[in-house]
Amino acid sequence: MKIQNILAVPISFPVPPEHSVTLGIGRSVKRDAVLVRVETDQGLVGWGESHHGRCPGAIAKLLETTIKELAVGLDPMDVVSVGSKIYRMQIASHGMGAAAALALSGLDLALWDIRCQATGQPLYRLLGGSSRPIKAYAGGISLGWQDPASLAAEALGHLDKGYKALKLRVGDTPQRDIERVASVRKAVGDSIDILVDANTAYSLEAVRQTMPAYRELNVGWLEEPFPAQDYYCYEMASRFATIPLAAGENHYTRYEFEALLNSRTVGYAQPDLSKTGGLTEAMRIAAMASAKKISVNPHTSATAVNMANSIHYLCALDNSGYFEADVTTLNPFRDKLCSALPYELDENGCVSPLEGQGIGLEVDLEFIKKHPLIEGPCYV
Repeated sequence: MKIQNILAVPISFPVPPEHSVTLGIGRSVKRDAVLVRVETDQGLVGWGESHHGRCPGAIAKLLETTIKELAVGLDPMDVVSVGSKIYRMQIASHGMGAAAALALSGLDLALWDIRCQATGQPLYRLLGGSSRPIKAYAGGISLGWQDPASLAAEALGHLDKGYKALKLRVGDTPQRDIERVASVRKAVGDSIDILVDANTAYSLEAVRQTMPAYRELNVGWLEEPFPAQDYYCYEMASRFATIPLAAGENHYTRYEFEALLNSRTVGYAQPDLSKTGGLTEAMRIAAMASAKKISVNPHTSATAVNMANSIHYLCALDNSGYFEADVTTLNPFRDKLCSALPYELDENGCVSPLEGQGIGLEVDLEFIKKHPLIEGPCYV
């Protein structure tokens, strides 16, 4: 079997003002994704998702030109060789770096989909795992910067749906961040896990100011206080942090994760299957984290394809942590793109992998046609 063709489809939908969320990277105005379709000479077709990189047209163009030229003719079952070639020619030297990692991620997910079809197995089984419940937290583009009372009301709404954990968006001013977290803690009580995400918007001084309060409010982690490359600030903050730091959604390939894990600054690893190099690379990253007794809590991307893959991935790890459930009020990429929802929450606040072949979903081609690329930034 050979890879015969690769198609990349950038898709978008506008976010109405009443559904917009403000967080550390701006206010959401649209949602983007890049779907990757791999066709083989034996008729099997696999689907993956590349993160949009805030420039979905460019990621799609890279996939349909250079990445396609490198991959067509290769064995789709040999995911290691395909990934190694893309890494060598586009990531390691004189290539597109992070953009190529995003592109490879969607390709790799599609290749695993083909492997599942060829064997008739669910993804978690091919990865060496089993179907089991995975604890989930209410996340996605939600629980953002707003009046503390309305934020608390939103949080309670997620608890009513069965969530036992949720993630708040911080990165505003220390005072307003603390007020919001305190309001939610008072509303939800002590038994609910609260996590916070600064989306790289904090300074060292902001971490110093918020840490005592986050500790008192029993916050589980502070996610991405700084950009991924800012190892100095992560090291400095880890010295006075009183709750664990979390990072990884903006780290690409196992090589960047090796530096992150060896820095001893984070307590939770957060690779994104649509960013870090796909499932093949994410399994390597999970093994590296396991050796350091660090759990893996993957960041989820825009569509049901990534979300379902992430649950199957967690079911194959011995150090699986949380699944990030997307509780965004409006996300047709989650609800309408595929033949079913990517997950359902059980009474214990957990999710399980879909059964059937691969990730248990089929992509709706008509939906794709109705959601063409919208140019411009997704956050302002």
